[in-house]
Parts: sequence; structure tokens; C-alpha cells
Amino acid sequence: MKLVLIPPQRDSTADWPERLMAEVPGLTVVRPPAEGAAAELATADAAYGVLPKELLEAAGRLKWLQAQQAGPPPGFYYPELVAHPLQVTNMRDTYTDHVATHTLALVLAMCRGLPRYLRDQQAAEWHPDWSPDAVVSLPDSTALVIGAGALGSEIGRLLDAFGCTVTGIDVRPSAKPGFEQVLPVEALDEQLPAADLVILTVPHTPDTEGMIDARRLKLFKSSAYFINVGRGPTVRLDALDAALENGQLGGAALDVFETEPLPPDHPLWRRPNVLITPHVAGVGPHEASRRYAVLLENCRRFIAGTELMNLVDKTKWF
Repeated sequence: MKLVLIPPQRDSTADWPERLMAEVPGLTVVRPPAEGAAAELATADAAYGVLPKELLEAAGRLKWLQAQQAGPPPGFYYPELVAHPLQVTNMRDTYTDHVATHTLALVLAMCRGLPRYLRDQQAAEWHPDWSPDAVVSLPDSTALVIGAGALGSEIGRLLDAFGCTVTGIDVRPSAKPGFEQVLPVEALDEQLPAADLVILTVPHTPDTEGMIDARRLKLFKSSAYFINVGRGPTVRLDALDAALENGQLGGAALDVFETEPLPPDHPLWRRPNVLITPHVAGVGPHEASRRYAVLLENCRRFIAGTELMNLVDKTKWF
């Protein structure tokens, strides 16, 4: 079997060909420069990375594509790739702990009013707010986690540990530790008005693109905080900005955006009830070793002819 690491590749994959070939008998691995990718893919059985249309056309016998991320970047899936008989696998659950920790940091920052105090610190101003409603009490709050897969499940577990009542929304609803209930997507609209925290973790798919739009933002509780750590295209940013301007929700903490980088003139940068981080929720140790472990296991399975792990339904992009 021949596996091609499609350029560009991170420096952390430089030794992967040697390591993979040492650990998987019968495997040939190449990491070509950009100008040599098409020629190598012509004789490849498998590939790792992002496969644009022009390289797919050159890959005559490709049977398996391993994505580099749990939720690949916009444009990863396109009609020709979806129609192709090759299997796609992703890196699901390789950095769940990092994103969940970041999510809790955003939740706690919003609930304790830290954005306001950070602005006061920059201005060297002392304005303590001792009123009981200056903070959100997590044990008295309801959290709605939209997307209760690996990431959403971990976020729900952590919120439960802080005393929140947690409800999940998922396309594949099932009981989860820490969740009071997990409901189908059809229940989303009726659950939004009851939530103090709305946390979005879903991947970008044809079904989730723009799912948080002007209509749904009108369903939010006016005091609710909205947190997005999933994918930017799932939220219409102009609608979110308008909702914040009109007081339709209490605030937002965002790690991902419909347009990245977020344009410097976008009004969300300057909203006092918005906390922004630049798509860094997944940052943390062990990422490269975890991705390598998934690729290694799938190489072993591919050669053995057994089912690959983290298989994707290409028509749904996850």
C-alpha cells in the first residue's frame, strides 16, 4: 500500500514516513513537495491531508483519505469528492479535552464578568460590581449544548460538575453522562428560550451552515450567553451582531467565525459584551502524537482490510 502525505504538511509530520513504514509492514509512505504531489498520487492507495479537485483527478486508484482535523476546513468536501468511491476518515476526538477546557474558560469568563474587568484593567480603573446579578450562577443555570458528540459530551460533563442543568441537541440523540436529556435537532427551537448558556459545537455541514441565524437569535433569552467553539459558518455574524445591538441576548464568546480572520472593522471586536479568541480552542499538548496514532491505526486496518476508525458520511461531511 502506498500512502501520500499531501502538501503542505506541518513540520511535525516530517518523520512520519519513516515511522509509519517501520511500524506497518507493507506500507510505503511519501511526503512529496507540492510540485510532485500529483505524480505520487497517481499510484497511491491512500492519502493524508486536504485533497483538492485537481489532485483527486490525478489520484487514479485512491481508496482512502485521512483528514488532518476532526472538522476539516471549508472546501474540504466538494461534489466530486463526495461522489468518489474512496472512504474518508477524520481526527474525531483527538483534541476534545483542549476545546472543552477552552469552552469552560469562555463560559466562566462571561459568567463572572471578566470582559468588563479586563477593559477596566487596561484603563487602570477600579469599578467593582457587588450586585448579585453582576454574575451568572452556574448551579442556577440551564445550558443548551448544540452538538452532543465527543466534544459536546465533554463540555456537558464539565458544566454538570459546576452544577448546571445540561440539555443536549444532537442528530443522533442518546443518553450522556451529565446531561439531563439529549434531544433531536427538531427540538432546538423550543429549547432555546429556556437556556441561560447556548453552546455550539457542531461541525460545518450542509445542514448546519447558518443554523444560528436572525430567526433563531430571536428565540434566545435576552440574558443568555452564546458560545461558539464549533465552526464559524454555522453562525451568521451580521445577524449575531444585530441581535447583540438589539439586546436579544446578553453576550457572546466566540472562537470561530464565518469569516476568518475576523475583519478588523467588524463591530463584534468593539462590543463590550463579546469575548473573542482567534480560533485557538484546540491548542494544547499531544496534538501531533494523537493525530499520528489515528493515522497509524488506520494504516494497520487498511492493510488488514478491516473497518477504518472515524469513518465519515461524506454526504453529511462528518
